[in-house]
Amino acid sequence: MSGEVPEAEAGVRRRIAQVENAFGDPDDAGNPVGFAALLAADDRLELSAEAERRLDAIGFAAEFVPGELGGRLERADALARILRPVFRRDVALGFGYGITSLFAASAVWAAGSPGQRARLAELVRAGGRVGIVHHSLAHGNTMWQGELVARPGAHGYVLDGRKDGVVNAERAGAFVVYARTGQGRGPDRHSVLLLEPDAVSGSGLRVLPRKPSTGMRGCRFAGLQFTECPVPADALVGEPGQGTQLALRTFQLNRSLVSSVLLGAADTVLRAAARTVLTGREGGQGGRRRAVLAAVFADLLLCDAMASAVLRGLHVFPDSAHLGAAAVKYLVPDLVREDLEELGTVLGASGYRRDSGHGFLQKLLRDLPAAGLGHMGTAACQAVLIPQLPLLARRSWGVTPDPPDLLFDIRQSLPPLALTTLAVAGGEDRLVAALLGAVRRLREGGGPGRGDAGTRALLGTLAEAFAAELAELRDQFGAVDLDSRAFAASAQWAALTDRYVMVAAAGAALGHWVRLEEHTDPFLADPAWLVLALGRLAARLGIRLPDAPPQCVERVYDEAVARLRTGRGYDLHGAALGTGGGAPDGHAAAGRAA
Repeated sequence: MSGEVPEAEAGVRRRIAQVENAFGDPDDAGNPVGFAALLAADDRLELSAEAERRLDAIGFAAEFVPGELGGRLERADALARILRPVFRRDVALGFGYGITSLFAASAVWAAGSPGQRARLAELVRAGGRVGIVHHSLAHGNTMWQGELVARPGAHGYVLDGRKDGVVNAERAGAFVVYARTGQGRGPDRHSVLLLEPDAVSGSGLRVLPRKPSTGMRGCRFAGLQFTECPVPADALVGEPGQGTQLALRTFQLNRSLVSSVLLGAADTVLRAAARTVLTGREGGQGGRRRAVLAAVFADLLLCDAMASAVLRGLHVFPDSAHLGAAAVKYLVPDLVREDLEELGTVLGASGYRRDSGHGFLQKLLRDLPAAGLGHMGTAACQAVLIPQLPLLARRSWGVTPDPPDLLFDIRQSLPPLALTTLAVAGGEDRLVAALLGAVRRLREGGGPGRGDAGTRALLGTLAEAFAAELAELRDQFGAVDLDSRAFAASAQWAALTDRYVMVAAAGAALGHWVRLEEHTDPFLADPAWLVLALGRLAARLGIRLPDAPPQCVERVYDEAVARLRTGRGYDLHGAALGTGGGAPDGHAAAGRAA
């Protein structure tokens, strides 16, 4: 990976800085879009109108529209980074302002007619909202319950049914509806319809009263009731019966993006916890608190490595991206939830205060389930992974070659995202291939030459342990009778899938690290953070290994403090947050004493 910043990366950084500057210092109590104001808006059960106005002023909605349609959406990994400044301040704002519109519009970007794509692009670029009406899921929350039925009508379709919990139902300029158009249980019984207000006449569509939610309270959730609602034939997106395929394609982008932007929210809580440690607000136990900060920081870096590789995989390996998308959505939200609980022990009583980033922890813990980061996400990802793992164990693990550097070089540009190329099954396991490739490189002395010999040796031991775990998984999945469907419903295979996603995460992080060059950021090139993160993953797997040496914890903790003081993000890029990232006056002195 070259040390010179490519022009594509420089452009991404400029767009991130534009968002940061539009919002200003989140810790400034007088900032109308700072934490205090955003929390006050949440108390009023609304999104900050000023925050939405500022996003409109910089044309932020163009990030959700493909470049060929006049927007700026080209790279999935770049979009995730550009969204993080919003999610760093308010998860509900991130969903309510635009990412939900992207989730809806992505089916139209993938399969819509030229006219549908052009009209929807114009709506989104102008700051309009698009509501998404999914088909029912057995493991869904309110957002996923209910089903619509579209039957043939005189001029197209007649739509009936009710859907609760639609984000922006009251203010959407269009709806993307997944409706049942066929009978039976086959994959072709659902179709996608683009409902535009001018095309839906009469009283067949009724927006139901808003229902406040426990989480993402500022988002406007309301139901839709369709009663004998006429829908023109040209509202069909793609082909009849293509709804399930379009959902499976677009879910790959949705799952990967949500897992990545979530790290922006976790960044805020880690920053608040670091300030607490530096100022000594919560008393003693400084050593334990430093260890928690270091561990969570290492986790976030590992999660970023996995999310970045998966997002880039949408471009580089569209035939296999569904595997990584399911794995990252399966694992990262759970790791982040555990990390937030750990940070809560550092914040202590201050975690319940309403000022600055401390009140953000409470709000975030409420928002995550409402954002679909709970059981529904896990069950849906299991449904993708479990049927394919026995095949991967036979045909990919140990066979697929080490991925190219482009999958991991997070600063390099990529071809534009093409949702039409994404496969919904099959392919090869690139993250497992990266794990085995990294093990070979480490055996040969590969990777950046930083860090002490003991830490590098421990990294090699950890890599070998994950390779051994993979070998066990290959034996167990390889023994599955491929003609039997009983295994997919077995708790045993769900537990093995838990183990698999941790192996995949290790592969992504190791694949990223072994490709770093000597002139890379000295902290990232040092194996300390990776040893700490992989050690925590190994412990979750029940693998007994030596604890990370104290110097690893101190190295990562020192970097966490340095990034707080200099206002840099807790991710692989470590870029300046623009404003509001540094420690308040006096914190530097407190840090030396901590």
